[in-house]
Amino acid sequence: MTNQEIISYWTESSDRDYKTMLHLYETKDYYWSLFVGHLVIEKLLKSFYCKNIGTIPPKTHNLYRIAELSDLEISDEHKEILVTLTTFNIRARYDDYKQKFYKKCTQKYTQIWINKIKVYKKWLKERQ
Repeated sequence: MTNQEIISYWTESSDRDYKTMLHLYETKDYYWSLFVGHLVIEKLLKSFYCKNIGTIPPKTHNLYRIAELSDLEISDEHKEILVTLTTFNIRARYDDYKQKFYKKCTQKYTQIWINKIKVYKKWLKERQ
């Protein structure tokens, strides 16, 4: 695949996951919605990495690390968002964290984070 094809792959996959995230929220699968929300941003960051660095992105789910390696300039607020979103990947995936995370993911909490994902998604796309 060319670098442009890889960029398109990550971007299109992120767009599909975004729809899935919203659908999961609508069906009240809140913690899975946030898990997929993490993937939305991860894939856009990997797309940005490909565009900015010109190679295949690192195999990590740590969003802040991907942003750092991409030479993406981010504010302290964005850093905090990325660090929190990364925890959604871990907490939804591993059984010892799942129950606590499940209880945390109320409709209100999930809506707040979906809104942050929407804003961050738009911000990232504006930089591509």
